[in-house]
Amino acid sequence: MTKKFSTRCKECPRLAEFLAESKQKYPDYFCKPVPPFGDEDARLLIVGLAPGLHGANATGRPFTGDYAGILLYKTLHKFGFSTAPESKHIKDGLQLINARITNAVKCVPPQNKPTPAEIKTCNQYIKQELLALTEKHLVLALGRIAHETTLRSLGIRLKDYPFAHGAVHHLPSQFTLIDSYHCSRYNTSTKRLTVDQFEAIFAKIVKLIDS
Repeated sequence: MTKKFSTRCKECPRLAEFLAESKQKYPDYFCKPVPPFGDEDARLLIVGLAPGLHGANATGRPFTGDYAGILLYKTLHKFGFSTAPESKHIKDGLQLINARITNAVKCVPPQNKPTPAEIKTCNQYIKQELLALTEKHLVLALGRIAHETTLRSLGIRLKDYPFAHGAVHHLPSQFTLIDSYHCSRYNTSTKRLTVDQFEAIFAKIVKLIDS
């Protein structure tokens, strides 16, 4: 059963408490479940993990204001999916072009680590987004959790489509799922994910859209 997303959701007690504590510490922050960003009819849906404490949790827009967004928005702009290469705050005028960004977990988790129960609870929202897609759509999963969340939303066994950076999964009677390592500070600083590797993912996406 799916449920319509609301920024007032408090179904995960630990996350709701952490949001309340964050609002006390940072009264100017958004500190609510972060809604998706971009055109609902976009061909490309990007699925991240969760809002960053000083990023989307502060700004109210996915990947805006945090380190992970630096590479993501720069790459989106380079490949024609964004009107600007930087996303600093929600009123900066940046718009997505034929792309939409969401998260597997809508609330910022402590230490950026949602529990399996929290991922499962929030799955009702990502499921609603994914069920609206068709075979013409592409979903980019940033990291293993986003990948597995996507498959679980559709009732697909994880072992049938294992996560691998650069993998392209043509899901039966569904959209095409593409995997990438998450563009986090850790992955980029350790070179697990390089700029060239990330751009290669988007080059593949553009090719699939054009075909």
